[in-house]
Amino acid sequence: MISGESGGMQAPAILFENVRFRWPRAPEPCLDVPAFRVDAGERVFIHGPSGSGKSTLLSLVGGVIEPECGRVEILGQALGEMRAGARDRFRAANIGFIFQLFNLVPYLSALDNILLPCRFSRERAARVGSSPREDALQLARRLDLEPSLLNRSAADLSVGQQQRVAAARALIGRPGLVIADEPTSALDADRQQAFLDLLLAECGASGACLLFVSHDERLSAYFDRVVNLAELNHVTTSGLAR
Repeated sequence: MISGESGGMQAPAILFENVRFRWPRAPEPCLDVPAFRVDAGERVFIHGPSGSGKSTLLSLVGGVIEPECGRVEILGQALGEMRAGARDRFRAANIGFIFQLFNLVPYLSALDNILLPCRFSRERAARVGSSPREDALQLARRLDLEPSLLNRSAADLSVGQQQRVAAARALIGRPGLVIADEPTSALDADRQQAFLDLLLAECGASGACLLFVSHDERLSAYFDRVVNLAELNHVTTSGLAR
């Protein structure tokens, strides 16, 4: 599935061309994507059954793994042309991640968890409106995190609070791309809706592209485009997707 041509000269947020990936010692590729494009600022919902390659796709988008062949461009940068260290710096500066299990540092405060991307990337810290701390406080306020919660360790927060901290961490420093991997799976329906509303509003305000992966297709109505990974991935059914 490929989106329409982007208006203007802005590079797409994500561009795959003839991308295949094979895990070490696997007899066949687990991901084969001839073409996939996501425009800057677009909000895309991806779904598919277990084993269809969702985790592999997100790892390729994030530059965590390299394809066996093909070209991956993120925000106009060809990841295959970067050394590993340059890819790490690019990822820290330009991509925000919201993981299914949140991956917060349990002994750090909520505020320090939100600030982590700005400490890893000077470029990201430079894009905040005033100071990283003030930006973190503003994000926390918009994501309904009470100021009294910000000094608590992440381990002492509820699941819903941890989720909002993870979202603030992904959004701080205005990354061009936000990747959300099953971020609502631990929430009830009301909290899912509230969190999704906040996430979409924040991505819209910053102009970030949002790539959202979920098994819950009821959430797809809120996105610009819906992609079935089982259709996007041309690998044979015997390939071992992850």
